[in-house]
Amino acid sequence: MHFEVERKINASPEKVWAILTDATRLASGPFGILRMEGTITEGKQIKLWSEVSPKRAFPLVVKDMQKPSRMTWVGGMPLGAFTGTRTFTLVPEATSVRFHMREDYSGWLSGLIGKSIPDLNPSFAKFADALKSAAEET
Repeated sequence: MHFEVERKINASPEKVWAILTDATRLASGPFGILRMEGTITEGKQIKLWSEVSPKRAFPLVVKDMQKPSRMTWVGGMPLGAFTGTRTFTLVPEATSVRFHMREDYSGWLSGLIGKSIPDLNPSFAKFADALKSAAEET
């Protein structure tokens, strides 16, 4: 099970990256994120509250950062019972960047838990549209 979104953004990868790694900005705008705690830095833990599940904090670890092209957040249950992995990818194009965000679910409980996960496609689209809008501001 997975969710994903892609957008062409008329901005440099560095500009898009700066937004993606700014927890304060992500939580204060139209990204669908209500609150974030922590610093988006490789190896650090962050907590995220989203519009999809406003009463629940999602503890995540920033597993991988390859500035300004790829970042991975991972969260889930102990012993690999359930893991959610969100990957952000930025691919430079001539005068723009191709933004791709994908979340994959794995683990022996993923089939059961996956049934309770709402359709995240609208939330992903909202995030991608907000990122595009913010990055394309002059």
